[in-house]
Amino acid sequence: MTTPRARPGARWRKSVRSSGEGQCVEVASLGGAIGVRDSKAPAAGHLALSPAVFAELVERVRRDELDPAGPDPARPAPAGTG
Repeated sequence: MTTPRARPGARWRKSVRSSGEGQCVEVASLGGAIGVRDSKAPAAGHLALSPAVFAELVERVRRDELDPAGPDPARPAPAGTG
């Protein structure tokens, strides 16, 4: 679900894997959900994901399954995926 604005009191933190090139994601605990937003446009809204869906998203990112260009051959596959 997308929400139009940040929730008051949410403590957003930047991903430790965010690049220095402006490709940053922030996450926050939103009660029973996990918020995900673009750090360059925090006022643009965020996604509110259930903890289970967020965990699945993180795993798919780790397995490099979500890049439309496909896996980066220069990056080694995560442990247990190949």
